[in-house]
Amino acid sequence: MDIIHFQNVRQLCDDICRAQLEKYILVALDDREIVPDEFCFHRLVEAASEVDATLTFCNYRERQPDGTLIDHPVCDYQYGSLRDDFDFGPLVLLNAADVLAASEDFDDESSLLDGGWYALRLRLSSTGIFMNIPEYLYITERVDFRESGQKQHDYVDPRRRDYQIQMEECLSNHLYEINALVKEQKTTLDGEFDNAGFPVEASVIIPVRNRVRTIRDAVSSALSQEAPFSFNVIVVDNGSVDGTREILQAIDDPRLKLIELTGKEGLGIGGCWNKALLSDECGRFAVQLDSDDLYSDSSTLRTIVESFRTTGAAMVIGSYIMTDFNMKPIPPGLIDHREWTDENGANNALRINGFGAPRAFFTPIARKYLFPNVSYGEDYAMALRISRDYQVARIFEPLYFCRRWEGNSDASLSIEQTNAHNSYKDFIRSIELYARIRANTPEMSAIDGPIDNDEELPFE
Repeated sequence: MDIIHFQNVRQLCDDICRAQLEKYILVALDDREIVPDEFCFHRLVEAASEVDATLTFCNYRERQPDGTLIDHPVCDYQYGSLRDDFDFGPLVLLNAADVLAASEDFDDESSLLDGGWYALRLRLSSTGIFMNIPEYLYITERVDFRESGQKQHDYVDPRRRDYQIQMEECLSNHLYEINALVKEQKTTLDGEFDNAGFPVEASVIIPVRNRVRTIRDAVSSALSQEAPFSFNVIVVDNGSVDGTREILQAIDDPRLKLIELTGKEGLGIGGCWNKALLSDECGRFAVQLDSDDLYSDSSTLRTIVESFRTTGAAMVIGSYIMTDFNMKPIPPGLIDHREWTDENGANNALRINGFGAPRAFFTPIARKYLFPNVSYGEDYAMALRISRDYQVARIFEPLYFCRRWEGNSDASLSIEQTNAHNSYKDFIRSIELYARIRANTPEMSAIDGPIDNDEELPFE
């Protein structure tokens, strides 16, 4: 079986026809050399035939420059695997008839910077089975040697802005086709902010565990805020044993509210956030600060609260600058999520891996949903849920310094850990996708499939 190199959807369909409509075709998604094992093709076709899969992919191995091989497992494909950087590996097996059927009414996808691959696989995923074979069936060259912490912001690289715009349109079309598009203007909370009493206007919330090198800087940054309203700083210490708790206990400031946990409660970052949100000390607006990060200046808290008051939003998200441990800016520099628009941000958020920072919430709304008790993706889950129904306000000026150093929990993840993180976010997206379909068609089950929809798309 020959391997076809993907260039664009039109070329792929031509190749299928030239192959005399074989049931399955092997497609290389990039230019890396692929060395299949002896029974790779047989195994892919056999497994695909058993379940009539539309797209079949598998684990693979990568050859290092020194000739050694490392395993590269891939994630299972979920209903919510909507990110355009989903890693199928460089080789996939496609059902030829399914590709031709999905491509019938496509526009000229060859003009897209990815040749239309994202649009095609989204359409294929809405009607067919995507099967991951958890077996290592081929070898390819390793080409990306960056640590996980260096890759994590590729999806907002301003040098790829044209690509991002195209992928947003592809996703929005897909959501429209399956009736999952958020279309209505989001609810604003004008007049509701002062309906309930709170001890202070705002609380800076800092979950922490074993950050003896950075916690003093973070707390000092929060306490140094200057604002015409009352605020406090709620630090949730999740069983620190490295001296972090002693530093916190020594800070003499009545605005610091310390919640001390043993670490045996089984709480992740999300669980710690819930402890702070549900505390009697929590203010009207809950504002995020990670234990190794800093606000950009003393006006950050005031700027965020003013945005709430001006927009009536349920959530406000700022922009941040990436720095090293010594606060020197590092690539990619400013992360401002300019891809966000009020009209389509809630939809495009299903494609990207994060919303930005600092994140702030109207406390009653955050208490209504609460965070999942995990230490990765908890903020993404909350932001997706809020954006479905409520307005999210953006501040595109830098308010926050995000420090990258060896102590970051995601600085150097293994491929297995990276896959676990990506799979969890795909799970969160899946929940949100089903929920949005149900919200758009309350009379039908979320798994009944798409319905006709003649409304105008938000980006048109």
